[in-house]
Amino acid sequence: MDVDIWAWVGETQQQLSEAGNVGLAMALGDLPAQAYEGRYPQLDVMAPAIAQQAEALELPWLEFYSRYWHLVGRIGDRAQGAVALDDAQQLLSFAQREEVRECPATVAAVEALAIAWANADGPGHAAERLETLGAHLEGLSPEKPAFAGLVTQYVAALIDAGKPDEAVTYAESAVERLRTAGREASWELGAESARALLAAGRAEDALNALQAAAEFQADDPVAKEHRDGVRRALILATLGRTAEAVDALPDLDVVGEHPRVWVEWAHAVSKLADSAQITNTWQLGRVVRQWIDYFGMMGGYRARVELALVAGELALGRKGAWQARLLADVAESASAELRESAGVAERIAALRAAADTTEEPEAPGPREELVGLFDAADGFNADPERWVGWLAPLSGQDLEATRRHTTTMGFLGYPATGADIYWKMLVDTDGIATADSDDVAYLTTLLIEARQDERLEQMAAMLPHAAQHLTLARLHSARERWQETVDSGEHAIAAGAGIEARRLLSGAAQQLDQNPRAAQVLLEVLDELTEEDVWRMIVMATSAEDWETVRKGAAKIGMPIKSNEGPIEEEMGLIRLILPAPDGGQRQVLSIRTGPATARLALPQPRGMDYNAGDLVVFDPQLLEPVPDDPQEQQNFVPPFAAVRILRPGGYTSFFFDGAAPSESDWAEFTEVMAERGWPMWVYSDENYTVTHPSSGESLPGVFGWVAVPPNVSANEVDALLDDATERWVHPLAWLDLAREIDVEIERHERIVKEYGL
Repeated sequence: MDVDIWAWVGETQQQLSEAGNVGLAMALGDLPAQAYEGRYPQLDVMAPAIAQQAEALELPWLEFYSRYWHLVGRIGDRAQGAVALDDAQQLLSFAQREEVRECPATVAAVEALAIAWANADGPGHAAERLETLGAHLEGLSPEKPAFAGLVTQYVAALIDAGKPDEAVTYAESAVERLRTAGREASWELGAESARALLAAGRAEDALNALQAAAEFQADDPVAKEHRDGVRRALILATLGRTAEAVDALPDLDVVGEHPRVWVEWAHAVSKLADSAQITNTWQLGRVVRQWIDYFGMMGGYRARVELALVAGELALGRKGAWQARLLADVAESASAELRESAGVAERIAALRAAADTTEEPEAPGPREELVGLFDAADGFNADPERWVGWLAPLSGQDLEATRRHTTTMGFLGYPATGADIYWKMLVDTDGIATADSDDVAYLTTLLIEARQDERLEQMAAMLPHAAQHLTLARLHSARERWQETVDSGEHAIAAGAGIEARRLLSGAAQQLDQNPRAAQVLLEVLDELTEEDVWRMIVMATSAEDWETVRKGAAKIGMPIKSNEGPIEEEMGLIRLILPAPDGGQRQVLSIRTGPATARLALPQPRGMDYNAGDLVVFDPQLLEPVPDDPQEQQNFVPPFAAVRILRPGGYTSFFFDGAAPSESDWAEFTEVMAERGWPMWVYSDENYTVTHPSSGESLPGVFGWVAVPPNVSANEVDALLDDATERWVHPLAWLDLAREIDVEIERHERIVKEYGL
């Protein structure tokens, strides 16, 4: 997007703010950062909200902008494929509308569609990518901001089409055209040129190209470092420069949050796995298995196949023949989704052949002793992959071995295989109706993780009434079908099911905002509850303002409450409450704890927020940060908790003030006046905030913040107090919004704002 669109963004933010849409205005400029910085929960909330508001306001450019950045957040670092294709195609259609096509950013929709195609199946969609990109590149000047992005995707499409030499030539030509136009290539174009050279068998040239690209600016600057590291490691590994490759390769905890680089990272690790510097462990295998499932859900068909094959090779390196065979099955199943599968069947066959010739590690003891040896194994150092192989001959025949084998398979990412074994042993033999509750629970978990819902419902129908409804409640809860969870939980409890049924029912009732029922179902078995259960009950009872139940819960966990009846309103110290911000992020608000799960907000909040000082808030008493070990740090530690809901609004109204900072004595007097009236006041500016002296033009320390007043205080009273409290200051303070609200001295406040550059 070019400078015109960013100027337009600023103007639109101002318009939205003036119209009272402060939250949307704040979020609008933050959408690109949310997409690039991985703040997806914010992006997934705010972008659709802005798009919906834009449609209502008939602002098609704004709608395109918000839909585009939401899509970028999905197809960029998250690498969504087929699940994003419809949205990408719809965005391109939207960009071609008469009222949108003049927006300078609409060509970005072409690039987005090309990326989504590549994520789904790069080689399979190569022809479409080349055709669509080529049509838009034809006649496009390199001076245009969109040029580098479209060229980068064209180079990627040529590589996936099996034309790496042509991709190299095209990239070099594009870089030269950019240079002639006085523009620099993006890092992404330079990195894709390096990938083309690597695909062409020119690894040394690829390394040089990537090194040259390091100086280029990235379109996605947040991702540049780890993407560069992964590609550099792959090139160095191809060159056999193992030590350098290992040094360049980002750690798993770095790339774990970035699906876009998973396939390339796995290929690099596979090339380095034989070295002493890379540890090929079962933990690695488990993580890559999770990545495979991720791409299965996101419609990343090519990535799923590639990762399954690479994971199979890594498994063989660990002597895990059973795992390699299962991964070959995964690759074969996933390959059915590919539009272009040349060579895939041969690679799968090679993996299976290698698995057949791989000798499994020798078991640690005789077959009849394996269950005992499994139980005695060091849970920290034991290798679950090997235990799966050792227990396999007993699984499906010996119940104890089956339990351990199948649940371990589920842990490693193969719940469907574990479920098949359990199913044959318990269901196919008609033994499920009399099976131990633990076995029913184990099989239920495996079926839920394998997403075999119909099969689970079939099994549930064979169970006694209590177990049947408990099993269905587990399924409904896992799928977030809350009313169905409540219904099944009620049936299970009525039939005599235990504490788990109550937990499931209580949790679902809370999700449905049925807090009285949610708390009551736990209170009925108070003596059986764990401390965690009691705290959950306290939160739900507090939300229902059932203070009697709150007191019973507090007594159970040994928390003293001074009062014996009615609402609990005590001073229990300062805490930090974490609440949602209008831009989809979070705000920390200093608060006074008033009960086991309540706190009153102590700081005024800007206009447009859903909460303010004086509000009574229910919070989850589970600490969000550990208490520091250092005694000195403990003294200054204010514990943070997540807010659950506003229990009772305080009705406070906030007013903004801004201006040059007064002397320390004047400020102390000002804060004392506010405190005497019980008006919460907070300064949001920091030491870097300055204003301009109207005469000399020099910078002065500035101060801005909010003061909140209770509902019985009028805006005129606030104006009068501020006027009286600041009249002797060397520099005046401005409260323009308040002045406009009561139509008092508006011109004076406007003049202060203008003269001091507020």
